Amino acid sequence: MAGLFALSVVSVAHAQETTIRLAAGPELALVRASCSGCHSLDYIPMNSPFLKRAQWEAEVQKMIKVMGAPIRAEDVAPLINYLSSHYGVD
Repeated sequence: MAGLFALSVVSVAHAQETTIRLAAGPELALVRASCSGCHSLDYIPMNSPFLKRAQWEAEVQKMIKVMGAPIRAEDVAPLINYLSSHYGVD
């Protein structure tokens, strides 16, 4: 019975999630793979009205150094380019 209850709670929670559509770009697959393993992609457009390129760079570095995100060194620049060009402020 407890398993059925847990399954129904998960189903309701999943049904309330929205599907995020991020801006198209060559780095989109990399962004999805690098970011969604740890948090919702909702954070990208939620933060976009506030972050300039330097702040997106700081966020990516924080995810790697503080949060332990498994992002390869060669993927950092493409991630920052995507985030700042599609979701950054000038």
